[in-house]
Amino acid sequence: MITSSANAQVKEVIQLSKKAKERHRQQLFIVEGHKMFLEAPKSRIRKIFVTEAYEKEHPKELSDLRYEVVEERVFAQMSDTQTPQGVLCLIQMQEYSMEELLGGSCPLLLVLEDLQDPGNVGTILRTAEGAGVSGILLSRNCVDLFNPKTIRSTMGSIYRMPFRYVDSLKESLSMLRERNIHTYAAHLEGAHAYDQEDYRTGSAFLIGNEGNGLSQEISALADTWIRIPMCGQVESLNAAIAASLLGYEAFRQRRDNK
Repeated sequence: MITSSANAQVKEVIQLSKKAKERHRQQLFIVEGHKMFLEAPKSRIRKIFVTEAYEKEHPKELSDLRYEVVEERVFAQMSDTQTPQGVLCLIQMQEYSMEELLGGSCPLLLVLEDLQDPGNVGTILRTAEGAGVSGILLSRNCVDLFNPKTIRSTMGSIYRMPFRYVDSLKESLSMLRERNIHTYAAHLEGAHAYDQEDYRTGSAFLIGNEGNGLSQEISALADTWIRIPMCGQVESLNAAIAASLLGYEAFRQRRDNK
């Protein structure tokens, strides 16, 4: 049993939790909680840490797996949550190619420019999976997807939703155009409301930074500007909410078209 916070493995977990550079150097990220543990692809689990209480309550889930038991007090220091559930894993990062995101006859993509809120990006991944999105492209300045808060917000979708960070959104949008994927910018000056367009062919929604929206450069590269109608004095929606509306409108159209 690990009983000291000076233990090398404990220090490693804390470093991975706090430092994106260390996560990417080791190609590892942390997941916490019973659900995230159960859904984790077993082939990608590198280490498992549990408390004594968790070990006693979940012998079936831990059978045939190697794990370290950690004293409650030390586990609390390793955890990034206020109420730890007693299980924490180190997971190997997954890399996706552009071909994996664009595969299929009718891709549906989300393109995120410089989003900074971990909860927003995590929620977008979760909603994207639910709406049948093919993949997510993120600008290099977006928040780290493997931030513990982002991971929690995905509720397991981090394991299944293809994504890719790109150095140049401009080049990526050119690639989408070459693949006949129509790009839509969520923009306050959109000529049509979002539910007046046809998303039953290859489509990509561009979502901008929480405070500034899409940059002028990326907005100008979109094939079509669309707007989400607003009542009252509200100018725009939270980025995750906007992505949800757009993704599910495309999902509705494609479902009704079957």
